Amino acid sequence: MGTTQLESVPEPKYWHLKTVLTQALDSEFSVGEILPNERDLAARFGVARATLRQALEQLELEGRLQRRRGVGTTVAPPRVGVAVGSEQHDWPGGSGDAWQAVDCEVAAAPAAVADALETSRDESVHIVRRTRTTHGQPVAAELLYIPASSVPDLSAIDAPAGPARARAVLRELQRMELQGQDRAVELGSARADDAKELDRLPGAPVLVVTTRFHAAGRTAAVSVATYRADTCRLTFGDSGGVEIHEGPERRAS
Repeated sequence: MGTTQLESVPEPKYWHLKTVLTQALDSEFSVGEILPNERDLAARFGVARATLRQALEQLELEGRLQRRRGVGTTVAPPRVGVAVGSEQHDWPGGSGDAWQAVDCEVAAAPAAVADALETSRDESVHIVRRTRTTHGQPVAAELLYIPASSVPDLSAIDAPAGPARARAVLRELQRMELQGQDRAVELGSARADDAKELDRLPGAPVLVVTTRFHAAGRTAAVSVATYRADTCRLTFGDSGGVEIHEGPERRAS
């Protein structure tokens, strides 16, 4: 039987280089060590700098490397464990919530979020901003979109802005009976504001977890949480919950 067209395609140069670099990372470098500059690395492995960049980007995506502002490319530490979801469903800000409230503003939601909330695209909603840290490092940033109809008594609360306002919005949201929630996870690139929050470079790989909270027969709130892809490893349990686990040791590609 002849080979298929796919089987006859040679392995891309950058992919082979990624394998070689992985072996070098395991044998020659330690966690946190800064890699030589691109020119020196390209010369060492006899490849074009464009090929080298492709390989480095893939290793960053896999969590082996980190690009840091003012530092360069370093060997990444093992991924830390951060629970994203569990069998117990609860509103954001409930008991045991590991997120820290940062701020709250009133503004129009992105079109996709407005559609999920069934609000008009020019309607203002409460946007709660929260962050999450693990072992002293930022691992996620969240924007939580809540329409006024989900927090009708908020006007009586004297907290115009900041963390206090954010916590007040979440307390009011918890007055509703949560009927359920669903999540979607996708790979993305860090926007400028997310990158700053997570101490990454713009365009760095991230995992975007979108959660819709259901109450009163509708979507009562939408959370868009951005996790550092170099830090987090997602696994899916039988319960359907999503968790991020810490591996006992670094896994080679």
